[in-house]
Amino acid sequence: MHLFMILAALGLAWCLRLSWSSPAGNWTERWQRALGLFLVSPLLALMTAIALLCMGTQGRMLGLQTGWFSYLLALSFLGYAAVLFLKLATQGWRSIQQTRTYPQIELNGKTSRLLDGKVLFSAQIGFWKPELVVSQGLLQNLDIAHLEAVLAHEQGHYYYRDTFWFFWLGWVRQITSWLPNTEALWQELLILRELRADRWAAQQVDPLLLAESLLIVVSSPQVESEIFCAAFSAVAQKNRLEERIEALLSQPEESPSPSLLSWNWLILGLLPLVTLPFHS
Repeated sequence: MHLFMILAALGLAWCLRLSWSSPAGNWTERWQRALGLFLVSPLLALMTAIALLCMGTQGRMLGLQTGWFSYLLALSFLGYAAVLFLKLATQGWRSIQQTRTYPQIELNGKTSRLLDGKVLFSAQIGFWKPELVVSQGLLQNLDIAHLEAVLAHEQGHYYYRDTFWFFWLGWVRQITSWLPNTEALWQELLILRELRADRWAAQQVDPLLLAESLLIVVSSPQVESEIFCAAFSAVAQKNRLEERIEALLSQPEESPSPSLLSWNWLILGLLPLVTLPFHS
């Protein structure tokens, strides 16, 4: 019976991911759909594994005997997820330690870190309270107005705690890389994250200045962004760059407030826990 639970959860998770199609709608609609499809499948897998672990290897479920095989499968998956989490957390901690070796400077009254080099780079690096890192090349090549636009974008990432939340989403991405459309959904969440930071910055500075700054920065050699790094030039592929520029130059759209119905996917992801009372 436990093996049937595993197969049912994996089948449902696979089918849900296959339902992903090209993004459509406003920012809120796209975000809710992408986040739901990205999270519900791994949540199904994790909750099924936790439920089987709680049930143990003894007893019966709906009259059928349970055994070791499904228990070991669940334990192996949770162990795999734990190892990936520790690996990712270690990489993040090392990145933070490396960032703290950079000299501190004052930008707009806030302490930042200076990265030596000619590349044009700015990013929030860290977890819940990331630090702003800017390169020497960025300070030398942008005038004050364009630099303020870049800093406003990074402040948007800080406001939404993007580095913290995308650390966890990055972990989910790694443990479910075997599911279909994982990378497509990840890229969709990344561009939506950048659009949100752009929209937040456009309330502080001229959107045209922000668009110009984006074009200047992405035209230079790029520094690869990590999961725990929210960089101004992230997701700079041609089609994604055009999407950000068009969003900045167009009129801001009215986004509906999230409703409780938009979180129905969370209930679906927790469904395996409902099977616990049926085990005896």
